[in-house]
Amino acid sequence: MPPNLIEQYCKKHTTPPSSLINELLRETHLKTLAPQMASGHLQGTLLRFLSKMIRPKTVLEIGSFTGYATLCLLEGLLPQGKIHTIEVNPELAYLIRKYIERAGATDQIQLHLGDAKKIIPTIDATYDLVFIDAGKMNYPQYYDLVIDRVNPGGYILADNVLWDGKVIRTEKDRDSEILDYFNKKIHQDTRVENILLPIRDGLMLAKKLD
Repeated sequence: MPPNLIEQYCKKHTTPPSSLINELLRETHLKTLAPQMASGHLQGTLLRFLSKMIRPKTVLEIGSFTGYATLCLLEGLLPQGKIHTIEVNPELAYLIRKYIERAGATDQIQLHLGDAKKIIPTIDATYDLVFIDAGKMNYPQYYDLVIDRVNPGGYILADNVLWDGKVIRTEKDRDSEILDYFNKKIHQDTRVENILLPIRDGLMLAKKLD
């Protein structure tokens, strides 16, 4: 069966997003040039489930885009918990803040605007869950910046790690080379155990060992 038909079947048999998240996705399609960057139904639901299972107190999201994944991760956050989400594009801030407010989560979600490599060291926190979904060339640096600040038993998620399947090609473009290096880096890191899931464009899940 073609992969797109399998994905359609999976979506049909997966709990749908909330009405608020659906509204955010519609507005993302209307007001951004690359709406496919939003996590979407299947991956968004997986993020919701993982957050609800982990029940994080503190979350770091590197790459907010319009806040789709942010709202999914919010669903498992502890009542007094905090999500720090970083977005490099200031033009998206109004949309992110709009849906943070509509979710009633202004006290739980803090938006940081700018270069994540500069912002991460300034946040005084340790994390139960980190979601990496920003510039692919910087994935190894993001990992190095956060791994020592992930609590034992905490998780790191990284999106787009298969890069449309290009990571397995003999001849790779620069993004594919970096992501292949990143996948190997995590797999060889004795501080974590990991699984690479062929969901959407590839989702790396690593758990920091106790």
